[in-house]
Amino acid sequence: MKLKRFAAAASATLVLAVFGATPALAADEIEVNEDISVSGDYDWTRFANDHITLNVYNWGLYISDGSDDSVNVLSAFEDLTGIKVNYTTFDSNESLYAKMKSGGASYDVIVPSEYMVGKMISEGMLAPLNFDNIPNFADIGEEYRGWDFDPDNTYSVPYTWGTTGIIYNTTMVDEAPTSWADLWDVQYTNDVLMFNNSRDAYAIAAKKIGYSMNPQSVDEVSTVMNELKTQKNVVQAYVMDEIFDKMEGGEAAMAPYYAGDAITMIDENPDLAFVHPEEGVNFFVDSMCIPANAKNKEAAEMFINYMCETSVGLANCDFIGYSTPLTEVWNELDDDLKYSEIAYPGEDVMEKAEVFNTLPDDINAAMDAQWSEMKSYEEGGSGWMVVVMLVVAIAISTFNIWRKLRKKSRDNY
Repeated sequence: MKLKRFAAAASATLVLAVFGATPALAADEIEVNEDISVSGDYDWTRFANDHITLNVYNWGLYISDGSDDSVNVLSAFEDLTGIKVNYTTFDSNESLYAKMKSGGASYDVIVPSEYMVGKMISEGMLAPLNFDNIPNFADIGEEYRGWDFDPDNTYSVPYTWGTTGIIYNTTMVDEAPTSWADLWDVQYTNDVLMFNNSRDAYAIAAKKIGYSMNPQSVDEVSTVMNELKTQKNVVQAYVMDEIFDKMEGGEAAMAPYYAGDAITMIDENPDLAFVHPEEGVNFFVDSMCIPANAKNKEAAEMFINYMCETSVGLANCDFIGYSTPLTEVWNELDDDLKYSEIAYPGEDVMEKAEVFNTLPDDINAAMDAQWSEMKSYEEGGSGWMVVVMLVVAIAISTFNIWRKLRKKSRDNY
């Protein structure tokens, strides 16, 4: 795929080259470089002399950052605005939440998924957005607005969306997987990877046994977590970003993962393929939000607006493979991505897809606790082995005590 490039007004480019000056606010686009052009009627340089650094916290491998000959949208933002970007990454919603709750770091822009946005809203962790500073929100498609977790989009602007499915190596499987149950197939023991986060892993096991991805009770959580335990002997490793090296390198036969990342992996290894399991998949949207304690809120809103520029959205979609909620970006996509059944699945997939709800506190706590228990169980081996090891340890300890008592008895004689 080749990113389409935009022409822009030369006069705007000349003005932009001088950072302390105010650019002429015209309807023309401003050319930042040969790949990135932005709206000319937005004041991009109003913070140019304020020495601001934005702390942006996003998923790993989730932005066009200049690697692998991609467009560096972050450096283009810095050139455009004079604002520096300190960009760091996380690998799951749960690790993002834990970092935020710890208070150990301060961020200006974060990118959680829908259920985590809802959780953070309920806990007062997000700031309401001033959409006067985010006019590009108007290009967000109606179908990606007004979700239950943030019905008026008071706190969130969609970044990308996608679905889950199974990525598999066509040279390592006898038949293409069609069901989540294929991830439990013992013939692929030690050749299956699994999500290393509670919500995605739970969702797969739930669909396998005919439950909703959104548990209705603590008992339901226990039932599904027990199903995950039955998979443990088959699983080679629980992974997140590590999946790229493992699947691209032919180190595993199959794994569940996100469709956008599957496109990237297939590009790197043509032996890989992707399927949406027949039981139904997760349909998710990741959104840009501003934490309640952000130090640079207005500059953060500028960054969010920039990420919704058509040329920036194109660069991101071209590089990361995820699906766009921006109407103009979708219109400009190359046909091989625009009509990809992986990135933009048909009604047969979407009508059975489920969105994660924000869970009640008791159910959420049960899921977290039982996930941790399940992982500890995995790391320590199977249950019978733990019992055997405990019995052996007790026997050794008893034998050593007996030897000492016997020796002391002999010494008395």
